[in-house]
Amino acid sequence: MHATVQHTASRQQATASVCTRARGSVAAPARLAHGPGRQRLVVVATAAPTKESSKPKVEAAAPAKDSSAAPAAPVPAPVIEDETVELAWPAPRPWAEVFLSKIVDTVEDVSVIARRTYNNNVPGIEAIDRLFRAGKGGRLKLKKETQKPVVLVLGTGWGAHSLVKVIDVEQFEVVVVSPRNHFLFTPMLPSTAVGTVEFRSLLEPIRTSNPFATYLEASCEKIDPDKKVAYCTAAVAFEDGRRPQFEIEYDMVVVAVGEQPATFGVPGVAEHCYFMKEVSDTVELRKRTQQSFELAALPGTSEEDRRRVLHFVVVGGGPTGVEFAGTLNDFVRVDLAKKYPELMPFVTVSLYQSAQSILTQFSGSLQQRAIQNFKATGVEVVLGVQVTGVERDFIKIKSKASDEVQTVPYGLCVWSTGNAARPLVRDLVQTLPRQAKFSNPARPAASKLGVDPYLRVVGARDMIALGDCSMMLGNRLPATAQVAGQQGAYVARMINRGYSMGLGGLDTSPPVKVDPALGEVDTEGLRKLHPVDAAAISQQPKLTEMDLQAVLNNDSTYLQSPAGVSYYRKPFEFLSLGIMAYVGNDKALTQVEAFDTSLNVYGSLAFLLWRSVYITKQVSFRNRVLILFDWMKARVFGRDLSQF
Repeated sequence: MHATVQHTASRQQATASVCTRARGSVAAPARLAHGPGRQRLVVVATAAPTKESSKPKVEAAAPAKDSSAAPAAPVPAPVIEDETVELAWPAPRPWAEVFLSKIVDTVEDVSVIARRTYNNNVPGIEAIDRLFRAGKGGRLKLKKETQKPVVLVLGTGWGAHSLVKVIDVEQFEVVVVSPRNHFLFTPMLPSTAVGTVEFRSLLEPIRTSNPFATYLEASCEKIDPDKKVAYCTAAVAFEDGRRPQFEIEYDMVVVAVGEQPATFGVPGVAEHCYFMKEVSDTVELRKRTQQSFELAALPGTSEEDRRRVLHFVVVGGGPTGVEFAGTLNDFVRVDLAKKYPELMPFVTVSLYQSAQSILTQFSGSLQQRAIQNFKATGVEVVLGVQVTGVERDFIKIKSKASDEVQTVPYGLCVWSTGNAARPLVRDLVQTLPRQAKFSNPARPAASKLGVDPYLRVVGARDMIALGDCSMMLGNRLPATAQVAGQQGAYVARMINRGYSMGLGGLDTSPPVKVDPALGEVDTEGLRKLHPVDAAAISQQPKLTEMDLQAVLNNDSTYLQSPAGVSYYRKPFEFLSLGIMAYVGNDKALTQVEAFDTSLNVYGSLAFLLWRSVYITKQVSFRNRVLILFDWMKARVFGRDLSQF
């Protein structure tokens, strides 16, 4: 018998029937039937042969000899071709299953890196020059004639760095474009701002991360998703001000540009505040902290000026703001107190937070522990206030409870309230029509690229987005380094395995891979989704695992995979290992997550765990050694107070 798969409104009811009937079932072959100008899915359930079944079969039943008998059941209608079909968002798996899967993937990553390590054919400048040719308007243009597919990676942050480390450069021409030529271990930036750790201990040049990738120190200003061309401008200029411009034609582009500090339109923030985003920010911050004490120590400085210039304000009670407030307070109370004892009565470290607590990502008990530690060490925590303006010498804060506005003098203000979209991401959101439903035109700074379960940008072909600039539509994830790092490695593995991304979205198939031996294949036809008729499938006498998965996931590709064609059945899964934050005075908060449970740790033990995790998460042995030496130097000799 033949059962043609069609769409009905009773899919939910039929799903339970399919699940029940799947037990003890025998495999039923599926085939992709072709009709004039279209395709239809046919599930064939094979019964034991009989004398009648040995005769030629037809789709329609022959009329019964007895006219008084009930008429034969009508043949199911063909699939409805113009109906929109969307895949169901993948259900999360247990923590232990995801953990074991990550271990297996890591072994595969190590093998790729090991093969690359023993390859001495590092490309020189001549090889890079051969990649480019002259384009229109004086622009250089990447040669598309290169034998290997071009994978363009935008950014050198957590997601991009993880991808560049793992991607197989023997199969792909990898081009990295970023104005920053290094990877930065951002969670330890507060430590560099006070001299606990030196800046270069947190960096790894991107050319060291993967010597076989082509790195270009430039910014991508625009992407044409239809032509698959990226337009770039150099981040550095010649003496006469010229900045080279060039175009890159890509086969696949990975957007991992991250975000920039958000000012939320508060007047004066960009002009008078310091941020905690790049090494250059912490260099200036460290310099200004030292200058504040030197100014206060000068003869003739009034008491009012001393109190103002030694008032250090941190706006934002997230992990970055809290860690900097705790680290700065350590620096002031431990190191600077020995050199400027007469100034200690004038020093104040304040933390302003709009919410009614700090570190809202943590459990309530850990939040209270952090506040208690700050009070015990002298950090002033002000909750429920909003900064409405920043002037050169004072900030304006408004209480949410009373709407009362007051001015607070300060000497240094660190702004750590969140991030905003970069211009490239905003432009892509406006360029791609299907991204409009995921963004708010009134808040362009909050724009993110909506991605499907495989991190493909919805509405764009062969485009992937990672990290802070992306948003998983069915599973919102925190904007953390942990998430971005796992996403980068996931995408690299998917690319290494030879899968083609195609158009992103839930209304198209997962990434597909076609055996080259098949020759010319209509990949667009393979990507098209068809309605899954759960009711018709449930009535079959024999069901397969593919039938069951097709119904559960509303995914017809389980029924239409011909020989030599495979679909990527492994959507991205985030493995949360927990969160941690340093709160000063050699104490930290740690919320460990494992096996779908969490364990809260506070105090000196959490501080040791915090340091252990940060040292093991460094991207190279060199960085681990440098940071260990920095910690030892700071403990034995104190933090460096030099200015230069």
